[in-house]
Amino acid sequence: MQRWVKIPDGRFLDANRIAYVGKIETFNRIDEDGTELGLAYAVNLGTDFPREAQINVIGTKDEIFSLLRGILGGTSAPPADQA
Repeated sequence: MQRWVKIPDGRFLDANRIAYVGKIETFNRIDEDGTELGLAYAVNLGTDFPREAQINVIGTKDEIFSLLRGILGGTSAPPADQA
């Protein structure tokens, strides 16, 4: 059974296919004009071990931790077209 989690860019990912979760990284976001946008968080998720099956998810602290709770805790929201 598929268990969908929403990643911060709006796409959905089947949490059951995730093979590993990387370390959470932080960095300062800067826009094209050099304006600092604050702290961003990123986590590397892999649905398989080859690099082509990895996704680097970037978002706010709340978005990333909500995503990880959905993956590790088993709670998720279905895609809008399947709700």
